[in-house]
Amino acid sequence: MWHNIAAFIIKFRIALLVILLSITGIMGYYAMQVKLSYEFTSAVPTDNPKYIEYQKFRAEFGEDGNLMAIAVKTKDFFAPEFFNDYALLVKKIAKVNAVENVLSVPGAIALVKDTVTQKLKAMPIAGTPPFSNVDSIKQTFLSLPFYKGLLYNPDSNAYLMTVWIQKDVLNSKGRADVINEIVRLGNEFGVKHNIEMHYSGLPLIRTEMAMRVQHEMRLFLILSFVLTAVILALFFRSVAAVIASMLVVAIGVIWSVGTIELLGYKITLLTALIPPLVVVIGIPNCVYLLNRYHFEYAKNPNKMRSLLRMVDRMGIVTFFTNLTAGIGFGVFFFTKSVLLKEFGLVAGINILGLFFISLVFIPALFSFLPPPNVRHTSYLESGWINKLLEKITKWVFSHRTWIYAFTIVVCVFSVWGVMRLKNDAHIVDDLPKSDKIYLDLKFLENNFKGIMPLQIVIDTRKKNGVASLEVLGKMDKLCKYLETYPEIGRPLAITEGIKFANQAYFGGDPIYYEVPEDPIQAAFVLPYLRTKGGDNNSMFSKLLHSFVDSTKSKARISVNMADIGSHRLPIMLGKIKPEVDKIFDSTKYKVTFTGTSVTFLEGSKFIVNSLRDSLILAFLFIFGCMVAVFRSWRILVISIIVNIVPLLITAGLMGWMGIRIKPSTVLVFSVALGITIDVTIRFLVNFKQELAQHDDSIADTVHRTIRDTGLSIIYTSLILVAGFGVFALSQFDGTKSLGYLTSITLLLAMVTNLTLLPALLLWMDKVIEKKNNAVSFLMGEDEDDVIKM
Repeated sequence: MWHNIAAFIIKFRIALLVILLSITGIMGYYAMQVKLSYEFTSAVPTDNPKYIEYQKFRAEFGEDGNLMAIAVKTKDFFAPEFFNDYALLVKKIAKVNAVENVLSVPGAIALVKDTVTQKLKAMPIAGTPPFSNVDSIKQTFLSLPFYKGLLYNPDSNAYLMTVWIQKDVLNSKGRADVINEIVRLGNEFGVKHNIEMHYSGLPLIRTEMAMRVQHEMRLFLILSFVLTAVILALFFRSVAAVIASMLVVAIGVIWSVGTIELLGYKITLLTALIPPLVVVIGIPNCVYLLNRYHFEYAKNPNKMRSLLRMVDRMGIVTFFTNLTAGIGFGVFFFTKSVLLKEFGLVAGINILGLFFISLVFIPALFSFLPPPNVRHTSYLESGWINKLLEKITKWVFSHRTWIYAFTIVVCVFSVWGVMRLKNDAHIVDDLPKSDKIYLDLKFLENNFKGIMPLQIVIDTRKKNGVASLEVLGKMDKLCKYLETYPEIGRPLAITEGIKFANQAYFGGDPIYYEVPEDPIQAAFVLPYLRTKGGDNNSMFSKLLHSFVDSTKSKARISVNMADIGSHRLPIMLGKIKPEVDKIFDSTKYKVTFTGTSVTFLEGSKFIVNSLRDSLILAFLFIFGCMVAVFRSWRILVISIIVNIVPLLITAGLMGWMGIRIKPSTVLVFSVALGITIDVTIRFLVNFKQELAQHDDSIADTVHRTIRDTGLSIIYTSLILVAGFGVFALSQFDGTKSLGYLTSITLLLAMVTNLTLLPALLLWMDKVIEKKNNAVSFLMGEDEDDVIKM
């Protein structure tokens, strides 16, 4: 079959090249239309109960992920010059396009009782800058417990400004302009007063990550091209070979970006990795094909015959190596995570597309080029690699026991390391610990206990149930309990508004900042929550009304918390829930924990579980392909052992090095499996092709296979290791993990495929016997190598 395919490609090479370039032109058009994703793509499937609860919360109470925080730390906050400039900063930020509201010290309000209308008047404590009465403003502000822990920390002299940004803008390209403008204004203020500004919040984090994704996609694409070109030049010593290989992967990159647009997807943190991955994975196709072309030409200097033999011998290898790599990525499509689905489908399609591109482009192009000269094929006799391969061969034939023993010992230590692995993920996991975003987040955690939203919804199951004094008392009790946790910031709820109103009712005395316990007193205070006239548009009124639903049957307690990770968060929530059940009888009330923090936890767990299932599915598909190719369960067992060992060692290293199980690190195993199996297929196909030519002698065939495949295996492995190593330069720890852990796995796979694989074949010499005699379907016949041109 492959001989006929080879003849077809050579015979119709012009037409095939025209078709290939036409498709590339179309895909290039679509690639130019691709857009960067500014949306926060949830890892949680839409039918997940936690996801449904969160969407219901957003429909009833609004967005909880549109808050940006700006913090400063100074003892001179209420110095006249500083305070006036800070007030001007607040005013400028409030005027930035898409900023809905700003809550700050200069914009704080005090509630004043109006005995005539029995309503509260929201009066600004500062007014319009510049201020001449800063000391008076300070005294009034500090007398309002409502703002303690919310806008300032008296123990650390830290002050906070919170900015609400329109949801629609956050999901569009314009979000970057809004965030950049806010940061620019803040930095100008910081420079003027020689003070560090601290920025945090999900809008900032997501925007920064989106912009960095775009930058890194370009960087990795350039680096992968340059690095692979250099390695190819050192390997082939041929400009034509390097340019041809670069053109193959360039076409693959265009197809991959075009596919993203054609499928209606956008560039995300994961799909941004696909173009450089196409470069890294596409180069081995070129190396295998050109290496075989040069090998055949050196043996018999006939260009067309050598090209035919190249496709004939390497067609099935290239097909199955791309198929298994495509499966390694494509299995992610079968998860319910939108993020993984998009990544898996685009990567799987385009890795298979690389097979078509390389199989058509390489033989068609080189059929028009002059045949290789001696300099281009001299690498086949590379001195240091041949010496290395001779040593490997000697070890395989003379020290197999040592190979088995060393493998077993390493696997035992790896299993021990695997038992030390911990499953933990954080919302800002991908950011390095030295990054300003990470440091600013920790500043917010140290001074205000965090910025990550956690929402607790109390459903009273009856209309106006929230207005009950009993319910309000229970909510206040729960808020006080939550404040005992060092990871949880100041709770905000309708009860805080009632406390504020109670304080105002008693003339502003801070000791009355409490929920009334006496029904008679409450009857006087509660009507004052109806703020007067235009004050319904005040920041206080908007906050107050956002904590109760339209029927007043549900209320929420909103807290900002530290990014404590997916391991500690369920433990903490597990401790809180029994106390919640004590306060709110489950037969009368329904209490739900939701918000970004909870959905992130659910998404992290879901992705890890999905990746685990995908790895199992990849094993089944890939080794099913092995059975289809070799039709031998013994070969299957050997393949499984050889490819499990590198993955096991990598997992063990993660355990010993303290690298946690999280979505980015679990992703490594499915990706690595799909690529490492390529080397095994390359070795075993060559072994099967050579077996009949060596009178079915396992030993002779193993010796020859190491010699024939070792060169291309070493070079392709080095290219893959270097290509994935590029990702280690990423600013995201997840991408770094994918880079260096995959590189380690691929390097280990190269070693096991050149040592353990042939050693196991020799061990099974007597078992395999002569069952591999039907190998002609892999090879074309010499007499058929001449076709009519």
